[in-house]
Amino acid sequence: MAAATGNVTNQAVQFQNNGAPSRQVLGPNISCNGATMTFSPFYMGNHTTPYDDNMEQQSYTIGENWGGQINFMIPLDGSLIERCKAIGARQQAKMELDYELVRVLKCGELQQKGFMIRPGTRVYHMCSDVIPISGYQKELVLANQKIQQQNCKPIKEFRFPWQKKRLKCLPLVKSLK
Repeated sequence: MAAATGNVTNQAVQFQNNGAPSRQVLGPNISCNGATMTFSPFYMGNHTTPYDDNMEQQSYTIGENWGGQINFMIPLDGSLIERCKAIGARQQAKMELDYELVRVLKCGELQQKGFMIRPGTRVYHMCSDVIPISGYQKELVLANQKIQQQNCKPIKEFRFPWQKKRLKCLPLVKSLK
């Protein structure tokens, strides 16, 4: 009488791909889904030492499986992606404006308290463009006086001492003719 013997090996590969696209977070409550490509490699190794009825080793079996899976996920409604990008651009502009306003506010507070950032340091440039309005107005008056001195000549005419002299000025923008 002959005895039938054999081994059965069940192997399965399960991919945990829930279809989640890539997500870029552009700010609070702003996240955009984009196209995604995923690659999932796998390896299944099976090293078996079968024994006979007398528990003697008969052979040695090696089973190795290698493979991979590639997934492409593409959102079907492109207009939503473009809308999300536009919202993200507005969020970025808002963040840049907030940064500049806070920077100017803090630099002004430093100046009001009598402090400044030392010239030549790595952060000096952060407050170098923040000046008081009165300082700006003085610079503007001085700049206008300098332009008048360079481009204007007094008109030779009779004026009473209490009257201001009139000036004839060259145009500031020359024509390209």
